[in-house]
Amino acid sequence: MDKKSMMEKLARDAYEKGSFNGTWLYAENGVIVSKGTFGFRDAENKLPMREDTIFEMASVTKMFTATAVMLLAREGKLGLDDEYTKYFPDYPYPGVTIRHLLTHTSGMPDDFETASWVRPAWENEKRIPPCGEILRFIRDSGEEASHAPGETFRYTDIGYCLLANLVETLSGVRFEDFLKTNILEPSGMKDSAILHTRRDGRPSDRFARNMVLEGDSFVPSDVSKNTAPYVVGSDGLNGCDYLYTTIFDMLAWDRALREEKVLTREEQMIMYTPVKLLSGEDYTDEDGEGYGFGWGIAKDEEHGLIVSHSGGMPGLETWFEHFVDEDRTLVILNCREFSDIRAFVRLWDGMRAIAGDEEAEPVVSIEDIAVKDPDKSKWESFCGRYEHPEDADFILDEIYMRDGELWAKAILSGEDYDTQGEVSFRLYPVGEDEFGRKRGMLKLKFGSGCLMYDDITCKKL
Repeated sequence: MDKKSMMEKLARDAYEKGSFNGTWLYAENGVIVSKGTFGFRDAENKLPMREDTIFEMASVTKMFTATAVMLLAREGKLGLDDEYTKYFPDYPYPGVTIRHLLTHTSGMPDDFETASWVRPAWENEKRIPPCGEILRFIRDSGEEASHAPGETFRYTDIGYCLLANLVETLSGVRFEDFLKTNILEPSGMKDSAILHTRRDGRPSDRFARNMVLEGDSFVPSDVSKNTAPYVVGSDGLNGCDYLYTTIFDMLAWDRALREEKVLTREEQMIMYTPVKLLSGEDYTDEDGEGYGFGWGIAKDEEHGLIVSHSGGMPGLETWFEHFVDEDRTLVILNCREFSDIRAFVRLWDGMRAIAGDEEAEPVVSIEDIAVKDPDKSKWESFCGRYEHPEDADFILDEIYMRDGELWAKAILSGEDYDTQGEVSFRLYPVGEDEFGRKRGMLKLKFGSGCLMYDDITCKKL
């Protein structure tokens, strides 16, 4: 199986379809099998991608934050089942332990999204709030917990911000310095650091610049009118994001784990243990994967234990996969918003399939699967306004014709969308009265005086 060529073809095809701009690396037994780049590390300034380009890792950072907590536990400075109030008495949710924060089972209120805290500070005060303010925000909100600690899993960045503050308090040094001295340098990660590039500037032009689609053009996420308030406003946080690194340093991290340079095998296995809920059941997501301390956890019949984490920010997707029982690792770093979600998903799934000795499906875009020369005779009858479903984050408001093609206007809200408010997009015919869109997996079907999507039926007004 020629994994090198297969991965290169996947990346090239995805790049040509506007859905990959970055670097990747795959290694077995510490030897690089496939690596490469496509696109630009700074598209605005036409700087081509380099293999040693430095990327923001987003939530992949969480495994390093969890590692810092494990090192403090080793020193006896904390207990994993200590309540957070032991160290921060003003924290308003008794019963929440460090273990709950590590495993996203703390019961933090549903409204406590990062954006709800940092956007107002940036938009109204033009300042980037530091991570140390987060406890005051939580305390002053007066919100009740969404559930009892340990009752259910709910992924939250804020929990890891609280852990970063804990690391600083118990170590007596800045979070950035603790990770550098105790994790990054011992692992040989020479180009890695916790940085805040929107607040402090980028140290060099080797840093990738995340790009988002605004209208018909790609712009840096930190200047986009849609994403800048969150992207810039959150740049003072720690724990949940802001590790910057390269594909080569992530390989060094893989080796450091295997060689126990930072954590012992026993400590790692604690982190790779799926969280058990109050019901006594292990938490698993829709794919059957669990979550430990900053790691997603999967058991594969052929390859054994595999741990991983993804990361995402506007214009950025990252992935690190560590085969625990086999000596393999996969890193994928992408710094431009994808034009077509199908091509992007095929790249991601295909890279993982090849790493697991499986064939990858070809990269396809919606243009590839759309009906060629469709019958447009009924399209005008589809046009018009449609009723809005209650409590929906995605609302198809209006269908209309534009330049001979069918288009939709939608209203987006909720934490799953970087762009909020009204957006318009072309609809591509994929079947009998069925249509799809580039930027999402939406399948929309028109019926008699109605349209249907996501198990929702909306009547035409």
